[in-house]
Amino acid sequence: MAPLPEATMPRYFGLSNHRHGDPAAAGVLLVNLGTPDAATPRAVRRYLAEFLGDPRVVELPRWLWRLILHGYVLRVRPARSAALYQRIWTPEGSPLALGTAALAQRLQAALQAQRPGPILVRHAMRYGRPGLRAALRDFAAAGVRRLLVLPLFPQYSATTTASVFDAIAREFAGWRWPPEQRFINDYHAEPLYVEALARSVEAHWQRHGRAGRLLLSFHGIPERNLLAGDPYFCQCQATARRLRERLGLEEPELLVTFQSRVGRAKWLQPYTEATLAALPGEGIRHVQVLCPGFAVDCLETLEEIAIGNHARFLHAGGERFEYIPALNAGDDHVAALAELVLRHGQGWNEFDPGWDAARAQAQQAAARARRERFRDAR
Repeated sequence: MAPLPEATMPRYFGLSNHRHGDPAAAGVLLVNLGTPDAATPRAVRRYLAEFLGDPRVVELPRWLWRLILHGYVLRVRPARSAALYQRIWTPEGSPLALGTAALAQRLQAALQAQRPGPILVRHAMRYGRPGLRAALRDFAAAGVRRLLVLPLFPQYSATTTASVFDAIAREFAGWRWPPEQRFINDYHAEPLYVEALARSVEAHWQRHGRAGRLLLSFHGIPERNLLAGDPYFCQCQATARRLRERLGLEEPELLVTFQSRVGRAKWLQPYTEATLAALPGEGIRHVQVLCPGFAVDCLETLEEIAIGNHARFLHAGGERFEYIPALNAGDDHVAALAELVLRHGQGWNEFDPGWDAARAQAQQAAARARRERFRDAR
C-alpha cells in the first residue's frame, strides 16, 4: 500500500524533543468558568459570544439560538454587562481571574508541603483566558504525563462541569500522546468543603452577629435541565442540608434560592431576587447571604448579590443585608481542595509520600542498566 500524501496525513500536537526516560510529572488543573479581559463592551461581547455559544450552556436548536444570539443578545447585552463589570473591576483586573490565580498558587504550595513528588498546579478558564488549550500544552512542555482536572463547580451541572469535560476531550483528540487523566465531577458533599463553608459563616457571625435568615443562593439553571436528569438541583439541596446540620440551624432558619435567571423559561425556584424582596414583608429585616456554588467571588456574587440584591432587599423594607464572601483562596478552602486532590491522585507515583525514595531507587537501577550496557558493548 502506498503511503498517504503528506497533505492528507493527520496532524497531531506533540513535542518533537521528547526523550523517553525523562522524569514525568503530574498536573492538577483548576478550571473556572471565565471572565472578560476587560470591563468594556468589546471585551464582554467577545467573552459572551464564546460562553453563550456553547451548546452545553443554552440547549436550544443551534439555528434558532444563533439567530437570537447574534441578532439580539450580542447587540444589547455586552454594554449592559460591561457596566455591571465596571462596578466590581479592580485596578489589577477581574476579581474572578485574580482569585482563581491566587487559589491555584496556594494549592500548589499546600501540595508541595505534603508531597515530595513533582505535582504542578495550574488554572484555566472554560471561556476566556487563560484558556484550556494553553494550560494543557504548558503541562505537556513541563513533562506532565498524569493529569487531574478539578472544575471549580462544587455541584455538578451539564452547563458547567460537562462543558469542561467536552473542551478537554476536544483538545486531546488532536494530541499525539494525551496524558493519563482523572476528572473530578463534583465535591458538593465533601466534609472539608462543607466545613470550610461552615467556618466562613461562623467567622461572619462572630464579627456581625446572626441574622434572622441565612440564605444560600446558588446559580440557577433551566428547570427542564433538572427534568432531563441533571443532578445539580439535588446536589445544591444536599450541600445546604449538610451545612444546616453542621451549623445547628433549624430548617426555617436556612433558605435555598437560585439566582441569575435569564430569559422567559422557568428556572429552578425559588428565585433569589423574589425571596429577598418578600422577606421584609414576612418580618425578616436582617439577612445574610452565602453563595456556596461559587468557589471564587465574581460578577454573580459581588455585583448581582452584594450590590443588586442588597439594594432590592433594602428597598423592600429590609434593614440589614450582609454578603458572606466566597471561600476564595482562604486556608480552609485550600485545605479542602488539597485533601480532595490528594485522594483522587492516589496510585499515581507523583502523589506517593515515598516518591523521593522510589525516585532514588529508579535512578540507581537506571545507572546500573547503563553500566551493564556499557560493559556488554565492550
